Amino acid sequence: MNVLVPLLIFITGLIFGSFFNVVIYRLPEGKSIIAPRSFCPSCGAKLKAYDLIPVFSFIFLRGKCRYCGCKISFRYPLVELVTGVVFVILYIKFGLSVEFIFTVFLMSILLMVFFIDLEHMIIPNELVIAGLIGGIALFVLRFWFDDALVGDSQWYSPILGMLATSGFLLLVALIGLAIYGTDAFGMGDVKIFLPIGLILGLKLSVISLVFSIFIGGITGLFLIITGLKHRKSHIPFGPFIVMGTFLSILFGNEFFAWYVGMLL
Repeated sequence: MNVLVPLLIFITGLIFGSFFNVVIYRLPEGKSIIAPRSFCPSCGAKLKAYDLIPVFSFIFLRGKCRYCGCKISFRYPLVELVTGVVFVILYIKFGLSVEFIFTVFLMSILLMVFFIDLEHMIIPNELVIAGLIGGIALFVLRFWFDDALVGDSQWYSPILGMLATSGFLLLVALIGLAIYGTDAFGMGDVKIFLPIGLILGLKLSVISLVFSIFIGGITGLFLIITGLKHRKSHIPFGPFIVMGTFLSILFGNEFFAWYVGMLL
């Protein structure tokens, strides 16, 4: 059973990842994520069930469409594998609990944000709204179930988490707009911290923001030093938010305890 449950969760993650690929491809183009059924982006052929087995279909087809022979983007199996791994890591962290359900929900939203923002440099409002719906559900559960917690125990912590993180990014964006005539952060970055703050609470969402800025700063500096980007290049911040949030979920409390210990 110790092996079976993580295996089932991994397989579930692969299946969800397959659906996330549909969202990642269709949502930025304004297409329905429900209909029509999956098709090859190159030739338009309707895909059969055996063409859609997560990861394995990509391997068996050698990364090419069965019908036209065009290459299939490696993003498809990557999203499926990453989703499965993230689900298992969160299960190892939280077990089968309310925390597991809502962190899986949040990371599912953020994984789609990662790949959409990386390719299109946008964070769709639909994903923000979906995240807020889940965050509101968790916020309500806090008043009935003592274990319905992900971050801080105070009932108002999610509200403060939203205001502190999204408010900070909005302030920086407005200052950047006033001084340089361009946003330092996009409004999508500002809005995606609303569900992050609502689900993680004040402490973990602030740590998530700190981690995101740190990872983004280090990566940006590396890209500039290596000549891959220049100082005025636009780099999507969404992927750094996703990485920072995942690290905060896994290690945020330990980081906070370590940091407080350093100050005392």
